[in-house]
Amino acid sequence: MKASLTVNKKFPVGEIDKRIYGSFIEHLGRAVYGGIYEPEHESADELGFRKDVIELINKMNVPIVRYPGGNFVSGYNWEDGTGPRDKRPKKLDLAWETIESNQVGIDEFQEWAKRAGTEVMMAVNLGTRGPDDAKNLLEYCNLDTDTYYANLRRKNGFEKPFGIKTWCLGNEMDGTWQMGHKTAEEYGRAATETAKLLKWTDPSIELVICGSSNLNMPTFGEWELTVLDHTYEHVDMVSLHQYYNNHANNSADFIGLSVHMDQFIKGVVAICDAVKAKKHSKKNVNLSFDEWNVWYHSNGEKIERWAEKPHRLEDIYNFEDALLVGCMLMTLQNNCDRVKCACLAQLVNVIAPIMTEDMGKAWVQPTFYPFMFASNRGRGTTLKSIVECDSYTEKNNRYDIPYLEASVINNEEKRELVVFAVNRSLSEDMELNLCFENFEDTIANEHVMLYNDDLKAENSAEKENVSPVNVEIKDEKGVNHEVTLKKHSWNMIVYKY
Repeated sequence: MKASLTVNKKFPVGEIDKRIYGSFIEHLGRAVYGGIYEPEHESADELGFRKDVIELINKMNVPIVRYPGGNFVSGYNWEDGTGPRDKRPKKLDLAWETIESNQVGIDEFQEWAKRAGTEVMMAVNLGTRGPDDAKNLLEYCNLDTDTYYANLRRKNGFEKPFGIKTWCLGNEMDGTWQMGHKTAEEYGRAATETAKLLKWTDPSIELVICGSSNLNMPTFGEWELTVLDHTYEHVDMVSLHQYYNNHANNSADFIGLSVHMDQFIKGVVAICDAVKAKKHSKKNVNLSFDEWNVWYHSNGEKIERWAEKPHRLEDIYNFEDALLVGCMLMTLQNNCDRVKCACLAQLVNVIAPIMTEDMGKAWVQPTFYPFMFASNRGRGTTLKSIVECDSYTEKNNRYDIPYLEASVINNEEKRELVVFAVNRSLSEDMELNLCFENFEDTIANEHVMLYNDDLKAENSAEKENVSPVNVEIKDEKGVNHEVTLKKHSWNMIVYKY
């Protein structure tokens, strides 16, 4: 199979905002307790955070982590997670039918974020609470004033503000499963008034409003139009959430679901720009794809109600999941002109690339590697890719899927072009011609491949069956290069110039 990829230095998509390589920690399952926090673990630091987990997160180079939910936040009283731990209340969490100990709250999480080399993307409760509580939380986190909540932070041992700059106005408020579910009109009004109070309190922050919970919601489109009509001049981003599954066991269509993701992004961009035109506005509202992943392996699991830190949603990912995650990351990169933030949901144990054993070791799933390489090497300017290759049609004839998924990032500081590419063919290697127009002579410097002949291959704490390998490269100079992409493989090829 043959394919070609052409980019031109003069035709960028946009500069990548590092926050597109964000992730997500919710008070759910063992994401917090037993994940990032396990005081009895041999690697725990003086605050109880697992240093072995932090080391893996550092390898991923995650710049921002959304917290504390998710569905959890819509019933959460943030004050419960502050102050002396021995006085914190245990509460029912109705979102996940568990007991929340509140031993980790914003006090601890902002400190963990520093140790993990990341920033906090804070979500506020617009389900069972409202604008005033959100304003109080912002004062607690960000203000240096001689006022009640800033002084409460000082009393709790934090003299300096936390400086949290990205804030989510609720979570999935269109979903009937959400505590405090609202209609688009109700949410639009509540989000507008909350946004006003927050921006008046700290004008430096960025705000994200809830878009549809996924593209298949019956209110998709109308929800965005109504909510943006209320909030447009007060907010900076609108959220997108999407999870994909392979219940049909159709690997070819599954690996092609990033095409669906691209359509979702472009649809929301069109809605944002329609509202911009309607309002004669000069500003763009951009996108925060703050929940995305593969999620289905744990579907149907039995739930014990009112357990504390239960093993829940601990999907074990396989190689084809990693291929789709790699394609979804390329989709985010190729839409970086409008997608300014994104969060792989989630980071540890719960549908996550990092897993832990209780009191045991931490290990990585196949999905860890495409994310790690994208985050570490996919910094710079995305170039518009002109791809020529064969394609196949999705089973329901909704769209065509090209055999080649690719993105090209120009890092001028390092003087390198980073090509991410997946060959979706399940049976044929691909001979790929790369053309870098308006660049000086380039030379191949590195080729990393993720491959396993078994699409269902998994990793475990005992054995890593899916891990990256270095591929031998041709070191000829020029603007045209030939590279072979193995069947159903993920690849990163780096060229110096």
